[in-house]
Amino acid sequence: MKLENRCLIQALRREPADRRPVWLMRQAGRYLPEYRELRSRAGSFLALLKTPELAAEATLQPVNRFDLDAAIQFADILTIPDAMGLGLDFRVGEGPHFRQRIARAGDVSALPVLDPERDLDYVLAAIKASKRELSGRLPLIGFAGGPWTLAAYMLEGGAGGGSFPVARAATHADPVLVDRLVSRLGVAIAAYLTAQAHAGADVLMLFESWAGLLDPPGFRRYLLDPMAEIITGIKADTLARHCPLIVFPRGAAQHLVSLAALDLDALGLDWTVPLGTARTAVGAKVALQGNLDPAALYAPEPRLRAAIRALCAEYGPGPGHIFNLGHGISPDVRPESVAVLVDEVHQH
Repeated sequence: MKLENRCLIQALRREPADRRPVWLMRQAGRYLPEYRELRSRAGSFLALLKTPELAAEATLQPVNRFDLDAAIQFADILTIPDAMGLGLDFRVGEGPHFRQRIARAGDVSALPVLDPERDLDYVLAAIKASKRELSGRLPLIGFAGGPWTLAAYMLEGGAGGGSFPVARAATHADPVLVDRLVSRLGVAIAAYLTAQAHAGADVLMLFESWAGLLDPPGFRRYLLDPMAEIITGIKADTLARHCPLIVFPRGAAQHLVSLAALDLDALGLDWTVPLGTARTAVGAKVALQGNLDPAALYAPEPRLRAAIRALCAEYGPGPGHIFNLGHGISPDVRPESVAVLVDEVHQH
């Protein structure tokens, strides 16, 4: 299906576009009153996630409200561990939690081989439903959690308070265990993203939300090298290889050059990375996505518009910039602030 709005695809390929594309991480979420109503109707986050028609509705809510340049499929990065039988739930005030965690080599060996068409059929059905509703209007982004990030949750048994002490200890105390887990996840992630491309995703994205927890040797061993294998797996598929690939490695500014050497199309930047510095570091190897501080959405409108203009100016002239936040939208942000952001990016 031919896309009416191709500016995201053009930017990812570092081609001139009619306008600077903008989409936002967590653009479908609790800051939208229509999302809160939908989640209430579904009964729970997991019910919303696992009901394709409702997940597609959540996907389209922000692009129906704002002049965004892409939709991102409403899903969660922890779908793979859940499908592998760890038993995902969400505890109020604690975030994600698994009923089982990975603690020894036997736990990794016991993990089933993931078949996305069988085990994650609800995500693929939601992508197909979203594509039907979009009807070529905008590109649709499919995504997965990165190998280290998923491994961290699985070793910890949950969110670990954001510091993941058990997972971090395992990288030093039992590196072979982490190697085996990351390797098993890499195969599953490549298959999952390939299946999303076949379901209709136009762009693929990998979220390495906890990249910043690893020391330099660990970053290469548990993130960079497994990421390269995942990309090789995706590129081996005749359809998926044509989907531009974005990698978002939060907290990994010091590794941008190594990441840009991978066969990917864009790097997402968190808000701590100077955009101009990142562009100088990676040159023309990849496009850059980001990276307004999400807290800027709390600023008065004139200050928010000024921050957006400053970030665009910092990137400078030429193609290859996708405007986004440096992380997801906070739940208590006013939708009116998001409307201002989108308007200012397109005006600029």
